[in-house]
Amino acid sequence: MDYSPILISLKTASLSIVFTFFLGVFAAWGIVDIKNKKLRTILDGVLVLPLVLPPTVAGFFLLYIFGVRGPIGHFFINYFGVQIAFSWGATVLAAVVISFPLMYRSARGAFEQVNENIIYAARTIGMSEWKIFWQIRIAVALPGIASGGILAFTRGLGEFGATSMIAGNIVGRTRTLPIAIYGAVAQSDNNAASKYVIVILIISFLAIALMNCFTAREYKIR
Repeated sequence: MDYSPILISLKTASLSIVFTFFLGVFAAWGIVDIKNKKLRTILDGVLVLPLVLPPTVAGFFLLYIFGVRGPIGHFFINYFGVQIAFSWGATVLAAVVISFPLMYRSARGAFEQVNENIIYAARTIGMSEWKIFWQIRIAVALPGIASGGILAFTRGLGEFGATSMIAGNIVGRTRTLPIAIYGAVAQSDNNAASKYVIVILIISFLAIALMNCFTAREYKIR
């Protein structure tokens, strides 16, 4: 059994959740504070779009932008000598794009549950918006945000469509667990596919258990 897909998937999901977490939380914070409903609806639709698009379509757009001939991909190759597409970094990029909406929606829902009267009271006593964000918004919404982070991690771990489009199936570099399962089934190696599936199931069950812990904490807070 080749263990490299497991290591690649874990590294990809771990690094992607770092970007997804901060991007999702700050995007949700910004959207919640927008008073213009039409603008908020448009921005929300754009941010959630990767969640409703087929992963292969999202992967196509990523390949179009970050590929060798894409505007950003071509720029990185010419000026830095770095190829984004079909590299391990591409697996992280795909995981971030696909899992971002889950993190964003969870964080936004958690922020919307924060009592606005507490925020107004904090402003009247002179607290800065930055302190309000960390000491009130984050503190109250933390269980929901943490649950969103766990969902985003597992989504990044199981990403297949966009990853296969922009990162390919390079053994030891971009072959993640879902791609390894697909390859094993295509080669009629059901034994290897079953082992990879069991690994994903174990990680997923552990993630669900952890998420339930945060959900229980959220109910206690309320």
